[in-house]
Amino acid sequence: MSKRRDPHPEFDLFIPALGDISLKDQREVMERPFFSLQKRKRLKPIEYHSPDGEAWVRVQAIPDYGMATIWDADILIWAASTLNRMKQQGVNDLPRTLTTTPYDLLRAIKRSTGGRDYQELQSALLRLQTTSITTSIRATRRRQKAGFNWLDSWTFDTDAETEQPRGMTLTLSDWVYEGIVNEKSLLTMHPNYFLLSGGLERALYRIARKHAGNQRGGWTCRVEMLRDKTGSDAAPKEFNRMLRRAIEADQLPEYGMVLTETADKSPAVLFQLRGETEALALAKKMREEEERRARFDTDCRRTEEVDARMDQLANQR
Repeated sequence: MSKRRDPHPEFDLFIPALGDISLKDQREVMERPFFSLQKRKRLKPIEYHSPDGEAWVRVQAIPDYGMATIWDADILIWAASTLNRMKQQGVNDLPRTLTTTPYDLLRAIKRSTGGRDYQELQSALLRLQTTSITTSIRATRRRQKAGFNWLDSWTFDTDAETEQPRGMTLTLSDWVYEGIVNEKSLLTMHPNYFLLSGGLERALYRIARKHAGNQRGGWTCRVEMLRDKTGSDAAPKEFNRMLRRAIEADQLPEYGMVLTETADKSPAVLFQLRGETEALALAKKMREEEERRARFDTDCRRTEEVDARMDQLANQR
């Protein structure tokens, strides 16, 4: 398991990308399961309820296209980052419809720009438009739940002669747009998130970024709850295996993961900032080295005591 290589490692002055702006995503979406973690078509709905029962999410797909994937969500991250930049530039009337080119969008989310990539981009737009979400998030007394799709509409323009993609638009749904323009709803993400190749790793990073953040000591989550938060449809035994592989691969930007236990001995994962994780690992290594030296010194003293006793017995004879 390894990170996907950036297909465009060199900065292109003529391509508007996200490399020089802050990458943003909606915190409400990051901590709960809204997307399929697999690239093969998923039709099984996602059903999620928070432990306190206050927040719930239901995600449904249509057979023709399948559920929007966590890779499709890169387009929404691009939209959130673009609107956030416009807000920082002083734009008051932020548009719900964004205009770009397929080439620029693919470059921005660190994808290749071959013919198949344009086809996959169109497929992603279709899944984002047709995936249906119902949730209690942002519920009020007057509005107990909301239903929406990620995109209301999109266009893909091609050159009449070459049939090459030229321009595109995407119109965000009201629910998505409202979440983006709310200043307190966005979190900054590490740009290397786009290079994570595994769906589970992407979900784990989003969860860690939301809950662990920059807090000292990190954040611990039960494995059972982690499975619910990712929305994985894998059986518990298979999920545990994939989780262990992700922990061993250690590919998450910013965060390290360690298997641990809760107070009641339930299996859990501790998410910590990498600097803190490395410092704790070094401290543990130093403690182990000190313990090894202490054992060595103790063994040496015991050996010396035995030798002295043997010499004393020999002299007595």
